[in-house]
Amino acid sequence: MHLWELSESYEAAARPLRARLAELRKLLAQEKDPEAIWHLKRRIAELTPMLTEMNELAELTRRYYEPGYHRNEKYTL
Repeated sequence: MHLWELSESYEAAARPLRARLAELRKLLAQEKDPEAIWHLKRRIAELTPMLTEMNELAELTRRYYEPGYHRNEKYTL
């Protein structure tokens, strides 16, 4: 598997997460029950870092061999 193929996999995995986060935010805007709001905020807080990491890894694997590309230090040794 090539890095660009891995990048496509990360991007594909990020799509449902992005859609779910949009759905949760929409539900949150409509919710009135404080306990339900708490649960929605917690789920959003759990999913957001996952989406961020998938986006970062998709970019890293897509651009890894580009001349002049400065990699995210989070993913380097």
